[in-house]
Amino acid sequence: MNKNIHHEFAYQSRELGVQIEDTLGEPPDRKNYANVIKSLLGEYAKGTPIDDVNLLSFALADYLKFDDPAGLLAQCKQYDKGDAAKAIAMVSCADAEAARALAAVAASNPELARKAIITAFLFKNTKRWTAEDDTLDALQQEEEGNEAEDEDHVAPGQDFVDLFDTREEGNG
Repeated sequence: MNKNIHHEFAYQSRELGVQIEDTLGEPPDRKNYANVIKSLLGEYAKGTPIDDVNLLSFALADYLKFDDPAGLLAQCKQYDKGDAAKAIAMVSCADAEAARALAAVAASNPELARKAIITAFLFKNTKRWTAEDDTLDALQQEEEGNEAEDEDHVAPGQDFVDLFDTREEGNG
């Protein structure tokens, strides 16, 4: 993975992909997907305080135009610190409802808008930032490696082992 991408942005971007797939369903139900997006955009546009990076990026991902990809990539280094005004200025939105939603969130919670914009950007531009094998198999192997490390640190005490020791000592 590109070292300039904060791990939380990488995680949020992958989660966005899962959320989109789950909402579309199998087989894909584009009408349901469009209704969910429309509903979310409506809530954000009227100022409903939904403080969720993934939901906002989900609502905006299909509508944002990334006018300054290099600038947005530079904004990915830190998750909790960044220039919200700069990130917001690096995108545009042709859809009126999506533009209202983005403007409402940018005014009330600019940091949320920044994180959602960057998450959507990373989701739509994976080739710009990932060289890591993030297939399910690779992630499972990584998890299994972490579990093995954890297991090494936990050893049962002798008293616990003795409870299950079925050998009869001294009765031979």
